Amino acid sequence: MRSLGSAWLLGTIPSLGFSGVTRHYADSEVGRLRTVLLHRPGPELKRLTPRNNDSLLFDGIPWVGRAQEEHDAFAGALRERGVEVLYLVELLIETLSVADARKDLTEAVLSDVRLGDTLRRRVESHLSGLDPADLATALTAGIAHEELRTGSGLPYTLMDRHDFVIDPLPNLLFTRDSSVWVRDQVAVTSLAMPARERETTLTRAIYTHHPRFEGSARLYEPGLEHVEGGDVLLLGAGVIAVGVGERTTPAGAERIARRVFERGLAHTVLAVPIAQERATMHLDTVCTMVDADAVVMYPNIADSLIAYALTSGDDGELRIASGRPFLDAAAAAMGIDQLRVIDTGLDPITAEREQWDDGNNTLAIGPRLAVAYERNVETNARLEAAGIEVVRIAGSELGSGRGGPRCMSCPILRDPLPER
Repeated sequence: MRSLGSAWLLGTIPSLGFSGVTRHYADSEVGRLRTVLLHRPGPELKRLTPRNNDSLLFDGIPWVGRAQEEHDAFAGALRERGVEVLYLVELLIETLSVADARKDLTEAVLSDVRLGDTLRRRVESHLSGLDPADLATALTAGIAHEELRTGSGLPYTLMDRHDFVIDPLPNLLFTRDSSVWVRDQVAVTSLAMPARERETTLTRAIYTHHPRFEGSARLYEPGLEHVEGGDVLLLGAGVIAVGVGERTTPAGAERIARRVFERGLAHTVLAVPIAQERATMHLDTVCTMVDADAVVMYPNIADSLIAYALTSGDDGELRIASGRPFLDAAAAAMGIDQLRVIDTGLDPITAEREQWDDGNNTLAIGPRLAVAYERNVETNARLEAAGIEVVRIAGSELGSGRGGPRCMSCPILRDPLPER
């Protein structure tokens, strides 16, 4: 079978085989990372309290200043290795200077059925007077009851003074979930949790209206069956794994499979059922790639994870193969003898602890070069013993929302892996 050697160059981006400027492309998890989308923690995290952190999907209340320091160090580590870092809020502010984008995002907020007609008019008036930077803050950090001095109407009158007229979006930190690039097309995903639905309206507006993304083809849209980017792993050119569980539905996996086949973006999609537990909400919480033929994987599920290979038949109908071990199915689809597995921890207790601390949630900057939280000492030691260079970052506060370096990053441009 074809060898997938992991040698790679830091030089010129190769021709990608499609027309237009090479600015957005990814066909693997480990091709040399050139451009990434991040969200620096901001005032939306300061909105978390013991009253609302559960409903906003955070296990704790982060120290925001320290989270920002940790995130800045994360971004700095990427830049030091030649990665262009884009920030979601900066793109959003630029997008909001486009009248159609401003209109779309304002209407999305005003469509909240909780407002009622009177309060809706007050919110509309308030938003109309904000410049792009202040409007971006209102859309991401929300507007508290006490901040809307012009508020009126029964919903506003009966609202607790600690409640929000526009809810904050603390999970914007995890840019992987709301969009994922598959080759030169972007899937703006359909998030499952109500607390996160508005994230995709912001992401969609950026990809629709920002000049940088003009002409980008859209693979998926919010409002379709639930698919989240943390469940989508680009195992290699033409092979995609999609976790099916708490956040991505079987119907969502089927929908995105049909679309990638129709557009010739992949030849195989592996649907991978995963346990519906808090620490395994996405496929990338238990398995990520660190080399063209290697994954870091939570050992407690390595032998039990099953995959169903989806392909397109000659008649265009979806073919669903019988379930088989994930590692076997992945290797077969990728055309290699086997995937190397680097498991986390020497014993079940260590493995479970470091899995909870996102030990498996690594971000590959290139083959055999990955970013990981420094606190996962055993996992990082195992990665290095397997020949993977580990870029360690602090994450004591960043991890309070249950996400690691992969969750916090949306690759927008990667080099294709070289054929061997």
